[in-house]
Amino acid sequence: MAANKKFVYLFKEGNGNMRMLLGGKGANLSEMTNIGLPVPQGFIITCEACNEFIRQGNKFPEGLEAEVSERLKDLEAINGKKLGDNENPLLLSVRSGAPVSMPGMMDTILNLGLNDETVKGLATQTNDERFAFDCYRRFIQMFGNVVLGIDHDNFEAVLEKHKQRLGVKFDSELTPQVLQEIIAEYKDVVSSQSGSEFPQEPKEQLFMAIRAVFNSWNNQRAIVYRKINKIPDEYGTAVNVQTMAFGNMGSDSGTGVAFTRNPSTGEKGVYGEYLINAQGEDVVAGIRTPKPMSTLKDEMPEIYRQFEDICELLEKHYRDMQDIEFTIEKGKLFILQTRTGKRTAAAAIKIAVDMVNEGLISKEEAVMRVEADQLVQLMHRRIDPEAKLNVIGKGLPASPGAASGQVVFNADQAEKMGLDGQKVILVRNETTPDDIHGIVKAQGVLTARGGMTSHAAVVARGIGKPAVTGCDEIKINLENKHFSIGDKVIKEGDILSIDGSTGNVIEGEVPLIDPKLSGEFEEILKWADDIRHLKIRANADTPEDARRAREFGAEGIGLTRTEHMFMEVDRLPIVQDMILAKTKEEREAALEKLLPMQREDFYGILKVMEGSPVTIRLLDPPLHEFLPNIEELLVEVIRLQATKDNSQELEEKQTLLREVRARHEFNPMLGHRGCRLGITYPEIYAMQVRAIFEAVAELVNEGKNVLPEVEIPLVIHVNELKRLHQMVDEVANDVKQKTGVDFNYKVGTMIEMPRACATADEIAKEAEFFSFGTNDLTQTTFGFSRDDAEGKFLHQYIDEKILQEDPFVVLDQNGVGKFMKMAIELGRKTNPNLEIGICGEHGGESSSVKFCHEIGLNFVSCSPFRVPVARLAAAQAVLNKNKN
Repeated sequence: MAANKKFVYLFKEGNGNMRMLLGGKGANLSEMTNIGLPVPQGFIITCEACNEFIRQGNKFPEGLEAEVSERLKDLEAINGKKLGDNENPLLLSVRSGAPVSMPGMMDTILNLGLNDETVKGLATQTNDERFAFDCYRRFIQMFGNVVLGIDHDNFEAVLEKHKQRLGVKFDSELTPQVLQEIIAEYKDVVSSQSGSEFPQEPKEQLFMAIRAVFNSWNNQRAIVYRKINKIPDEYGTAVNVQTMAFGNMGSDSGTGVAFTRNPSTGEKGVYGEYLINAQGEDVVAGIRTPKPMSTLKDEMPEIYRQFEDICELLEKHYRDMQDIEFTIEKGKLFILQTRTGKRTAAAAIKIAVDMVNEGLISKEEAVMRVEADQLVQLMHRRIDPEAKLNVIGKGLPASPGAASGQVVFNADQAEKMGLDGQKVILVRNETTPDDIHGIVKAQGVLTARGGMTSHAAVVARGIGKPAVTGCDEIKINLENKHFSIGDKVIKEGDILSIDGSTGNVIEGEVPLIDPKLSGEFEEILKWADDIRHLKIRANADTPEDARRAREFGAEGIGLTRTEHMFMEVDRLPIVQDMILAKTKEEREAALEKLLPMQREDFYGILKVMEGSPVTIRLLDPPLHEFLPNIEELLVEVIRLQATKDNSQELEEKQTLLREVRARHEFNPMLGHRGCRLGITYPEIYAMQVRAIFEAVAELVNEGKNVLPEVEIPLVIHVNELKRLHQMVDEVANDVKQKTGVDFNYKVGTMIEMPRACATADEIAKEAEFFSFGTNDLTQTTFGFSRDDAEGKFLHQYIDEKILQEDPFVVLDQNGVGKFMKMAIELGRKTNPNLEIGICGEHGGESSSVKFCHEIGLNFVSCSPFRVPVARLAAAQAVLNKNKN
């Protein structure tokens, strides 16, 4: 079957639409050939040939070698030269080129076809011995490294030895005689390291090089790059065999790489670097310092003018910013490659908006040009990409952004130093509600334990602080106020940096870049808003969060977590009194103290979000989360027993320890939490509902239009919701009667358990809205405890491709998604007007937002800083669907 396939295409036989077959580089070389640009000619071996090669155990598919030989004859005819001819040799470059650009990830060989005889022909042909032997020297080094797997340093050591002996700095200063000595030593390196002589037969060199490029598809750096950028393994790479153009033939030759716009800022204009009398690898090797393209204007004005014209032509042809490789050979310009240029998020936005204004693309195309998830880069301070980092550890990237500060181990100290204007990083084994005041004042948080939904992660995301959690390499010694990581010890007061976008822990201070939201940023989001169907809400627990969310374009609050309000330092003792109460009366007395505090919380959020819906989730976590840590309590009791200092304090701590132990659960995630608390302690939910409605009544009296939605968490049975819905209505009627104020509200539920999805038709009888809690729905669908899974085995599942993605980051459409579809279908069967949304962090991840659009949700809700991501992703979902 493979023998009937066409595996090799001349450039003139392909075109820009054949990217999946010819790879991006090959398709673009074909396209540039077709539009008449000065491209050194060649042929492309297809991505299909690579996949066949891999499938057949790294063997060339039948017919490939014969087809390559035929196309080689065509190329020899085009150039008037022959591969291996001693007098007029054809020399080739062999490069990889996948369907998706993977810069620097795979391998390249230049000057192929040189050997001990053809190098003499090249010297005679060019009348330049130094040039010819320099090309041969380079070829042996590249071939030895890429094809034969010999470490690059072996060759560099030989080269450096001769340069030092002669006291020269640049390769171009080496004489032909010295280059011949180096070539002889290079061949010795090849024979000693590979066990065979350097191949002299050019056709053998060619097929060995093709094999090496195919193999480079599965080199380590290519595999890692594909994983990071979500490029499918089955794409394969094409091989581009191209006539060499030489930039190292003297002062009228050169090579470079340039962009048609600045890839960092998006500014229009030629941006890049070049070297005179050099080959391509010299630009990236760093041995010589390249010159900026602006100086080419003075050195070779006619070449620069031609290059500017080509840049404009390519931008108009491809309708996007281009990354162009070029060579100048004896005053003649050749274009070796063009591809869509990689760019920062800021540049992507500016380029997209400018190209609309220039009439090159439509607003819809502009919206599709920006990667939605990239926008997060612009919302937080980030580490300067040019900075050199001393990374000493890695945890989970729990909350984006970067920060530097002095290490502190205590939340009180973090707060005190923060108030004094000092920058601190709070380092804890794990954070608890007691630490909230320290988190607020710290620049960022680092924890040894905990996952992406741990207390530190959730709080940090909500307030826009960077956080790295679950960095289990760090061993904290609180007594001596230091932590160790490997053999390194970081003391309290030492400067530490964290990157919450990558999970990196970095020693010392790092340079940070402040976020700047440009006019183009606002412009492209407005265009997105005109296109999208999904409403975008935010998760917000404080008026400040809500205000920020509104500034970023949120159209409501999809989740207010009332438990975070209980974590304030002044409230925690009251909450603990409520939990530890022996009688209902004692509990109600504590709740009475909490009522005005909760009312004030809800008043602030509802007021900020006037005119927009605010979904307030009643208490969800198990009550023991508000109590002291059982291990720390036990340590304190043992300490008091040993010192015998304070018998009254010891008795109090022992009593507290008994109470905490009595409330301990073996699996709290599936235990006494959510609506189960509301059923067993109805007075807790009643207090929260009263606080909501009293705040609503006060705002209505002030003439405000507020839209409260009361959300009951963790419902698994319609009878739970029925009972609690009735309680909500009773409290609402009581508040209306006592205040004389009428108001509207909705009651709904979180859908976060498989049984709730399966019985959504029944539950919908008692609900005016559903909101998918996809974190818990993912945990219960997979049978994972998120913190345990992320800390112990989930990374291995992803590395070994048991799972393609972390299901807590990217929504599991095949599993969790099916439960969601079931719930939507059943729920709307009962209640066609049922409003349905999602309020997990998936609501701010672009592919998950697309899925939410496809299955017919009304809204997504995410952290305030991901609202712009969701706005753009929701628009892209519409455009993708229209395109299909």
